[in-house]
Amino acid sequence: MARHGPSKSSLENQEPSPLPPFLSSLPPIPVSDPPPRHDPLSLPSPTGTHRRHRATRSHFSIESIITIPAGVRHASIAESERFASQRELSDGDSRLVLVGDPDGTDPHLELAGNAIRTAKYSPITFLPRNLFEQFHRVAYVYFLVIAILNQLPQLAVFGRGASVLPLAFVLVVTAVKDAYEDWRRHRSDRIENNRGASVLEPATGKFRTKKWKHVRVGEVVKVIADESIPCDIVLLSSSDPSGIAYIQTINLDGESNLKTRYAKQETMSQTPDENLIAGGFIRCERPNRNIYGFLANMEVDGKRVSLGPSNIILRGCELKNTAWVVGVAVYTGSETKVMLNNSGAPSKRSRLETHMNRETLLLSALLIALCTVVSICNGIWLAANRDALDLAQFFRKKDYSGSYEKNYNYYGIGMQVFFTFLMSVIVFQIMIPISLYISMELVRLGQAYFMIQDNHLYDERSNTRFQCRALNINEDLGQIKYVFSDKTGTLTENKMEFRCASIGGIDYNGGKAPLIDCEVHCVSGANDQFWEPKILVKTDPELVKLLTSEGDTENGKRAREFFLALACCNTIVPLVTETSKPNQRLIEYQGESPDEQALVYAAASYGFVLIERTSGHIVIDVLGHRQRFDVLGLHEFDSDRKRMSVIIGCPDDAVKLFVKGADNSMLGVIQRTIDLDVINATEKNLQAYSSLGLRTLVVGVRNLSRNEFEEWQSAYENASTALMGRGRLLRAVASNVERGLHILGASGVEDKLQEGVPEAIESMRQAGIKVWVLTGDKQETAISIGYSCKLLTSEMTQIVINSNSRESCKKGLQDAVAMSSKLSAMSIGNTLAVSGSDRISMALIIDGTSLVYILETELEEELFKIATICDVVLCCRVAPLQKAGIVALIKDRTDDMTLAIGDGANDVSMIQMADVGIGISGQEGRQAVMASDFAMGQFRFLVPLLLVHGHWNYQRMACMILYNFYRNAVFVFILFWYVLYTAYTLTTAITEWSSVLYSVVYTALPTIIVGTLDKDLSKKTLLKYPQLYKSGQNDEKYNMKLFIFTMMDCIWQSAAIFFIPYVAYRISTIDASSLGDLWTLAVVILVNIHLAMDVFRWNWIIHASIWGCIIATVISVIAIDSIPMLPGYWTIYNIMESELFWLCLLGILVAGMIPRFIAKSFTEYFMPSDIQIARELEKFRKINTSTTSDNTLSLP
Repeated sequence: MARHGPSKSSLENQEPSPLPPFLSSLPPIPVSDPPPRHDPLSLPSPTGTHRRHRATRSHFSIESIITIPAGVRHASIAESERFASQRELSDGDSRLVLVGDPDGTDPHLELAGNAIRTAKYSPITFLPRNLFEQFHRVAYVYFLVIAILNQLPQLAVFGRGASVLPLAFVLVVTAVKDAYEDWRRHRSDRIENNRGASVLEPATGKFRTKKWKHVRVGEVVKVIADESIPCDIVLLSSSDPSGIAYIQTINLDGESNLKTRYAKQETMSQTPDENLIAGGFIRCERPNRNIYGFLANMEVDGKRVSLGPSNIILRGCELKNTAWVVGVAVYTGSETKVMLNNSGAPSKRSRLETHMNRETLLLSALLIALCTVVSICNGIWLAANRDALDLAQFFRKKDYSGSYEKNYNYYGIGMQVFFTFLMSVIVFQIMIPISLYISMELVRLGQAYFMIQDNHLYDERSNTRFQCRALNINEDLGQIKYVFSDKTGTLTENKMEFRCASIGGIDYNGGKAPLIDCEVHCVSGANDQFWEPKILVKTDPELVKLLTSEGDTENGKRAREFFLALACCNTIVPLVTETSKPNQRLIEYQGESPDEQALVYAAASYGFVLIERTSGHIVIDVLGHRQRFDVLGLHEFDSDRKRMSVIIGCPDDAVKLFVKGADNSMLGVIQRTIDLDVINATEKNLQAYSSLGLRTLVVGVRNLSRNEFEEWQSAYENASTALMGRGRLLRAVASNVERGLHILGASGVEDKLQEGVPEAIESMRQAGIKVWVLTGDKQETAISIGYSCKLLTSEMTQIVINSNSRESCKKGLQDAVAMSSKLSAMSIGNTLAVSGSDRISMALIIDGTSLVYILETELEEELFKIATICDVVLCCRVAPLQKAGIVALIKDRTDDMTLAIGDGANDVSMIQMADVGIGISGQEGRQAVMASDFAMGQFRFLVPLLLVHGHWNYQRMACMILYNFYRNAVFVFILFWYVLYTAYTLTTAITEWSSVLYSVVYTALPTIIVGTLDKDLSKKTLLKYPQLYKSGQNDEKYNMKLFIFTMMDCIWQSAAIFFIPYVAYRISTIDASSLGDLWTLAVVILVNIHLAMDVFRWNWIIHASIWGCIIATVISVIAIDSIPMLPGYWTIYNIMESELFWLCLLGILVAGMIPRFIAKSFTEYFMPSDIQIARELEKFRKINTSTTSDNTLSLP
């Protein structure tokens, strides 16, 4: 139970006001004017103002009359409902922590130490664990099996070392990368674990420095201002007399604003250095990942008090604006909440990689078919030549070297066929390109680098660059069909600006008279002091006059209570700093909600300046008179009630309940028996505000009698100390007191659109991307913002589904489907009769209540039908899980790629559900960023990200995958043709080293360079013609048709490479090694020229990679043939001396490329794609000519 000193309520420089009648037994204590200072949060209180008292029932104070339950000022419903557990803690599911006694808490050292380890490997486990992880890729297992088979004498085709080299190369490169990353993690862990912490020594009662890794559960830790918290600690005391501490959780959830934590009053008086906490213990829940929940109770001096999320400070937080705090460690090391949440974003696979697996299976089937053909033909040949096998020159069926004849590695035709099949798999193994995987990783790394360095994705205001958090889905950015966007903070700036207010039914919008400078910048305070709010708010002159000159009128009193409610009903922390003027102070408000900040700044601008906040009271400068208000109770905002309330002890002897919340929530608890005309006028003004796109809140008040307050107090105390169903009980208490309210007014806050949002949405619409907006705002506000950002247009037909029951929702869906079908039929008719531009556009607008009856029911299919027909879908009043459900509606029923973008914690489920998740670094923290695949600063960056980088990434990766399949298949078919002409013996003319180096050295680098640097179109063209993005949506660069044509092309080219030399040298005495060298050079030159034909933009790096690899191949072949112990010694020198060699090489290149050249010329001349037309415009420098763009570029 929280205990505080006597109440202090008075006007500045006036006699103390009498207390309420039921508090009159205590003399009031005046509030003195504190001296100027930089930090009001740690100000020393006047002598006698704050006094600590032991928690005893006999002490005579205000709390002995009004028993303020523990947590009234400290906890909140919003936090309580997030508790990890609502069950009563028992020995089986709880942890017992003896305060200051780590040995008693953990006598057997069973609990986790405070050392953390984010590294994956140790020197001992690196090799086995890294190999185990790498072999999760099925392709690696395939190549390992091939290498093992080649080690068997009966199946040995290549040298044992050469057969292992490709797999070993890939494994080593990946292992080196993993080792470097893990070394960096080890270094970070050492720095973190060796930081110093002040830990209490029970024997001496003094704090001693101790390394973080040695801190144990139960030890008492002291943290100084600006230091990080070493482990999860329950707050025992702080430098603030009321037990409040301010922390920054930027390392935990990315939020930079200050948050408050509180020490229980029972422990505030227990100073650790006096060893008065001995015997206390805490029973808390076991470690869990919920960073917003904590359930525990503590016993001190035989008294049991409850603990919640506001009493624990988590590891990684930083102490701010508080000199020191003392706490007891309850979770350490790997059991801290931040470490339990250190799992990263869920892994996603790109669509191209999924399709690549399909083609890989087809290639595997083709490989099996080739091996089957060879083995069957081998069996037929063996059977046909059965009698000649004994004397066959190279077969060696019999062994005559001994005293008696025996079979020489011959096991019969059946086994020979089986061995031939396995040997065929070894010879044709590179049909599955092992280098493709590492090539894809390197290309994605290069693509990510260029995206990060792009200045068009750099946000100057927040100084943030684009972040690529998931390298494996870069190419998915080029195939997006649906974008699901949050509104607040994503489409808008989430920097709220107070615009207008409705007080007593009268609209004050600030537009009736010119503004005065002093009204904008400074507010007059007590003792000729002026307050300068950091954020300027324009004031309405009539409203200012009403507050200052007409305060005694009914409207004046209502206006004063309205702004007093705005200043009181919040969790804002005021920060005061000095300025160059001695009588002027700059005041800044920090809080978790931008809406609250805007309202408190508005109240300050109108003369109600919040200047100090503690756990038990707030100080407000009310029109030049400083007053203290006791905070007797606080119910924070939660998603069920959609409102917030605070119980205030006022200087005028009244106890008031101020409530603010959403209009649909507040209007249901407003007392309608009085001021009905004011309520109706306020509702009318709310409608007008919403139509302007403003965010609205309704403010109400209720005067509490002594009996009502005591009834609430008793219920709240019981609810806040309950260990079972605490959140539900707290909500019930809040709902019970928040009724019968007297309406004060309503506010209109503007959340301005981000720069470039309308243009971005229009560009995405032209690109064939459907933009859906999912927001928690009311329908009118969402529609207004929809028009502002050009999501909705006046030509669109709006289909609205706004139902309150399952039956009406079902009927609304049926009517909507019928209407959409009718409009679609009309659109088709218009398109046939006139043009596609006359198509009727439709927009579906649906609210969260309707979605409750639709999602996860049979009505989902109806919603899917109508939603996919509409051009725009606008969902309002939706909950976070409903956002994810809307994304799943499309993702589970179509093959279209989905992208979700948001900036807040309520967008995390949507971001993780979509194929691609993007987090906005905004005002609502970084939860969305930490859960996303990519992160950036502005919504408008989606246009260059998708239309430029997404298009490039998709085009590059698609071409690279097809090229890798092509180049390996060409090589395999050359080997296959040779096997058919060598009695199916699986001998190879190409040396084993050339076979190994083919996909690793000879042809690997060019495809990586081209996949990273090539651009089919310039950024300017892609941005000017968004329709070009549709090539990715339609899979134009990678599909089954292209794959089949590529395989047909590789069969032709392999035939040209094999048969031209075969025919030319058929009657010569040339050996196999010489032909092998010719085939090696021919295939490398041919596949690199093939790649060169597809390069769009040449630069010196691409030139060097393509032609350099050809030169490197020639050098390698010469070097291999210069080694005496290798077969084919000196053959390259002999064959290169003949003219026929060069004629064959030229003939191969011409014959191999003719079909591709003809097909490419035909399609680009007679059936040009949009990409090709745009490239021709670029080539002939007509991209900036409007007549050319209108008449030549015809895009659907």
